[in-house]
Amino acid sequence: MRADTGSKAVSTARRQFFNEGRPPQSLVAEPILRSWRRCADLGLDNQVLPSLVPLTEGELRRASERNERLRRLSRPEIESLYAEAMQTGCVIILTDASGLILESRGHTAFASRAAQVALRPGVDWSESATGTNAVGTALLEGRPIAVHGGEHYFDPHGILSCSAAPIMDPFGRAVGVLDLSGPAAVDHRHALGLVRLAAEQIEHRFFDDGFAGLQVLRLGADRALLGTAREGVLVFDDGRLVAANRHGLGLFGIDWSALGTRSVDELVERLPQGAGIARMETAGRGVLFGRMDGEETVPSRPRGARMAPRGLPQFGELLLREEDERGLLRAVKMIDAGVPVLIQGETGTGKEMAAREVHRRGPRAAAPFVAVNCAAIPETLIEAELFGYEEGAFTGARRHGRKGLLREAEGGVLFLDEIGDMPLSLQSRLLRVLQDREVLPLGGGRPVSVDFALVCATHRHLKGLVESGTFRSDLYFRIAHYTIELPAVRDLPDRLATVRELWRRVARDERLVLTAACEERLAAYDWPGNFRQLVGVLRMLAALAEPGQPVGTDLLPQEVSENARPQPARAASDAPASEPADLDAIELAAMRRALDAHGGNVSKAARALGINRSTLYRRLLSTH
Repeated sequence: MRADTGSKAVSTARRQFFNEGRPPQSLVAEPILRSWRRCADLGLDNQVLPSLVPLTEGELRRASERNERLRRLSRPEIESLYAEAMQTGCVIILTDASGLILESRGHTAFASRAAQVALRPGVDWSESATGTNAVGTALLEGRPIAVHGGEHYFDPHGILSCSAAPIMDPFGRAVGVLDLSGPAAVDHRHALGLVRLAAEQIEHRFFDDGFAGLQVLRLGADRALLGTAREGVLVFDDGRLVAANRHGLGLFGIDWSALGTRSVDELVERLPQGAGIARMETAGRGVLFGRMDGEETVPSRPRGARMAPRGLPQFGELLLREEDERGLLRAVKMIDAGVPVLIQGETGTGKEMAAREVHRRGPRAAAPFVAVNCAAIPETLIEAELFGYEEGAFTGARRHGRKGLLREAEGGVLFLDEIGDMPLSLQSRLLRVLQDREVLPLGGGRPVSVDFALVCATHRHLKGLVESGTFRSDLYFRIAHYTIELPAVRDLPDRLATVRELWRRVARDERLVLTAACEERLAAYDWPGNFRQLVGVLRMLAALAEPGQPVGTDLLPQEVSENARPQPARAASDAPASEPADLDAIELAAMRRALDAHGGNVSKAARALGINRSTLYRRLLSTH
């Protein structure tokens, strides 16, 4: 086998799969292994390249004409990546929905090598034709994917390192793939994140035209996202959802099957009116910010229907108990004194809310608050995102570089959420920044002085990570001078009192009353998604309730109604010895309870917990 077909682990996997006929044990990622199996089922011989006849010039021209809109909308991103690909020996590839290469631009020397394995316009790179590869496998898996060296099915493709992201149109159809390919011998760790972000930009442009006369709702949890490719977009025709992007669907926990079946009434309590950005109440999904393109005034409910009261408090505003207030006031003093603050608590307990309150009340309130989710940024991009980079630092780097999030927080507060998931290799760099108060961008250059207050948060047990060697002890002691512990709902000494207080704040109408049975069910449920999940359910009940009519158990979500188990009241310090003793164990227990409650359905469990499905998979798999 070629030396360039991948790492030792991949080489071992190939030997076991192709030569010995047995599945490799955790040596390659599951999507790669699934693809190998599909190719083997098709009878493909991994040692012999298939005969691939490219389209004639006329056939390719007609294929390009059929995909003219895709090519036009993709052109800015291709041009942006092309200039950098020229410097790093890569090529940018655009395919149609079947995997047919429409365009290939980039470094001439690598393009000629790629042509030897038919990586050129007019060739079909679907998985069935070309084996495991980033383009074809991304189309079948329906998500961005990287295929490096020997992870390709055919041996000769081991010279390639490819990263690809499918491009979805507003109706949930894959219309093409954007791919960045280069030599396997070169480090392309940032490529997958770059093509994913570029694909999002292309998808966003699909909403620029074609929806005249319809209502285009642009929304997000952060008003700063509006107008960017990260905003959610929903399109309504006569009150019916007819088109959307992935971010818009994700905000409501729905997928493409909702098109044509969901109405605006089911999603949004009150649509924004006028040209400006407005706060929106949604059906059980919290408060979002949005603006409406098209018609400025659109009724979101039938005439005479009850509208939710304006100005519902945000998720964070509902969670400030007296104990939390004391902790936040002390945290503000710490920030004023230049002492880092660490916030610990499970998912949904309000860690970012607490950090934003510390910023709002502190001496740096007028300066930026920059939030970084260390678990959400792809590991291949987090170093560049945090520390910035110089021009040409890596494949796809911007022409003039980027200053990075640490420098964007200058004068304000830097919030590092889920810092327990920061890769070990980057922890030493962060520690150096905190010690020297200087940032050295990727690719060299001169160090730049920085001034920011640091607030970190995690749902994991950092001391346990330190003991296991996955979190640096010196970084832990640097960031954990002052720690705030946010409680889980199930650990509150009087859940019933909490339910009643939150309902009073959410409902804001004395005529809306919970029945005793409904209160008991709410108080007895474990709430694996904690306050975020509880507040969301209470908002849903307030939206469904009618003035003068008590809110009964019939309006409760099925998982709450069926899985509420009455528990004896106890003091917070009287937890049974059998309960998990640290945050990691508590988190895993909550995840398993959520899985049990939803019959093993990972997607539903993740939605109930308020986390990504991939996060749930990763945390559960890490225990095995």
